[in-house]
Amino acid sequence: MPHAILSKERVLTTFANQATDRVPINYLANPGIHQRLMAHFKLKAGDNEGLNKALGVDFRGVGAQYVGPKLHPDLPGRQVSLWGVRTRWIENESGGYWDFCDFPLQEADEEAVAAWPMPSPDDFDYSVVLEDCRRYEGYALHVGGAGLGDIINGNGFLRGTEQTLVDLVTDDPAGLLLAARRTEINLEITRRTLEAAKGRIAFLWMGEDLGTQRSPIISLDLYRKHIRPLHQKFIDLAKSYRLPVMIHCCGSSSWAFEDFIAMGINVVDTLQPEAKDMAPAYLKKTFGGRLAFHGCISTAGTVAFGTVANVVKSCRETLKIMMPGGGYCFAPTHCLQDNSPTANVVAMYATAATFGRY
Repeated sequence: MPHAILSKERVLTTFANQATDRVPINYLANPGIHQRLMAHFKLKAGDNEGLNKALGVDFRGVGAQYVGPKLHPDLPGRQVSLWGVRTRWIENESGGYWDFCDFPLQEADEEAVAAWPMPSPDDFDYSVVLEDCRRYEGYALHVGGAGLGDIINGNGFLRGTEQTLVDLVTDDPAGLLLAARRTEINLEITRRTLEAAKGRIAFLWMGEDLGTQRSPIISLDLYRKHIRPLHQKFIDLAKSYRLPVMIHCCGSSSWAFEDFIAMGINVVDTLQPEAKDMAPAYLKKTFGGRLAFHGCISTAGTVAFGTVANVVKSCRETLKIMMPGGGYCFAPTHCLQDNSPTANVVAMYATAATFGRY
């Protein structure tokens, strides 16, 4: 009788571009749809693990907890993060979201960036990492996430997107210093987290949004000059622990995938099918066997705007294209949005469970 396949084995086999018993499944969602799914499955408030199990999710994230001093003051009408990033609440038809604002380092010079308070790797509790690894034993555990190592978004939250892009083009020392400081701090936190996990981590997840829906945000030359060297630090760290690397990359980003392969990246996340050169058939034909894929189920498509039948049809078509030979993880292209009907999301995961088997 064949042995039962654990989530970790299922994911790592898929990351190696091999077929297993079924496609691995992941879940990301905004608060509104998340709460409606909790109610649908009759789960108690806060039982996120119960929802993961109900949806068949193979992935779990672990990380250290910040226990250091407060670095940035509270501001009225704002949420202020550990890094000093500011957001404000913006209402929309589906509820609302916290949008980035103020950009406190937008006009900062090199001296001001150097003085900006940032968390020290010494001020994290790494003991919780091993506890969580033991709690989620058998699942595909990752460190990091879609924001780890990113430059355009991460700098942009503090400096604004326009100034961040200008920084890259003009070699502005303030912007480059901000990227370097953030990278070195996050790199050391990640290293200590991996060490604390004692070999229980399955992969490292990092990110960088490189495309609009129609084109690259920056040139390949600019990516290679300023961003690739910083990304390579995280990849090299992961490889020193013999871990695969997955990179989150929104929009039309396949123009960078050959570089990803050369850098040692194993898996690409998001894969928005409506963006230029990001259709599942194109990705599978062009990069299948050299990269594994995580995503493709559009949060701006039928899951949000179609019927249940539309969702089932779309998900089945994606599975049919992406599954052959292995190398595909079923996941939304981004956090499921609050305008997605509950029935559509339930149908999405039911389709993966039924038709995602080899």
